[in-house]
Amino acid sequence: MKGRIHSTESFGTVDGPGVRYVVFFQGCPLRCKYCHNPDTWEYSGGHEVTAEELMREYDSYKEFLKTGGITATGGEPLAQPEFLAELFSLAKSKGVHTCLDTSAGVYSPAEHSKIDEVLKYTDLVMLDIKHIDPDGHKKLTGMGNSHILAFAEHIRDLGIPVWIRHVVVPGITDKYDELFRLGEYLSTLKNVKALDVLPYHDMAKPKYAELGIDYPLPDTPPLSKEAAIRAREIIISGIKSGLRKRI
Repeated sequence: MKGRIHSTESFGTVDGPGVRYVVFFQGCPLRCKYCHNPDTWEYSGGHEVTAEELMREYDSYKEFLKTGGITATGGEPLAQPEFLAELFSLAKSKGVHTCLDTSAGVYSPAEHSKIDEVLKYTDLVMLDIKHIDPDGHKKLTGMGNSHILAFAEHIRDLGIPVWIRHVVVPGITDKYDELFRLGEYLSTLKNVKALDVLPYHDMAKPKYAELGIDYPLPDTPPLSKEAAIRAREIIISGIKSGLRKRI
C-alpha cells in the first residue's frame, strides 16, 4: 500500500512528546483561514511512499528519537486511514510511540471503522479544536464542528490520551464567552492531558504569495504571547466551572 505525503521532518520538537519523526500527509478537507500549510490541501499533491519506506527513514534517525516517536500530521492524516493504520501498526511492532495530529475533519460517527483501525495503534492524539461555535467554525474552516467534537468524545470513550490545541485569532477566536465555552466543553473530556493555546501568526503569507493564493486574513495582526496566556486562563476557568457543575 502507498500513501500520499507532502514531506517529512527528522527532528520535530513541537509535535508530541520528545524529539519526533514527523510525516506530513497530503490532503485536507478544511480550509482554515490561518492555515500555514496550504500546499498540503490538494489530495493529488505530494508524492507516494510506502509505510516501510517511512519506517526505514525513521530507523536512520532512531538513535536521536528514543524519547519521542513518530507523528502523523498534515494536511489531514485521517483522510488516508488505511495507509495511516499500516504505518502506525508497523511503528508499534517496533515499539515506536505513535502520535496523531488531527483536526478530525473527515470523521463520521456513523462510519468510523477505518479510523478505529488507526486508533488501535495510536498512543496519543493531538486534536485541533478550531472554534467551539458551529457557525464560527464554519466561517473559519468551511465546515461545521459537530463531527470534530464527536471525534473528541469518541477518543474519550476509547480512553486515548489527547492534547488539545486551540489557535487564538484576533477578532475570530478570542472572544471571552467562546473561550469559556470551550473550557466547559473540555471539562467533559477526562482524557485531556495537555492544553496548548497558540497565538495566531501570519508567517505563512509568503507561502500563499508563492502559490498564487490570496491570504484570507491580510489585515489580522499576530496575537501577542500575553494575549494567548490570557486566553488560556479563560479556557482553564471554563474547565473549572464545568467540573464544579458536575460535582
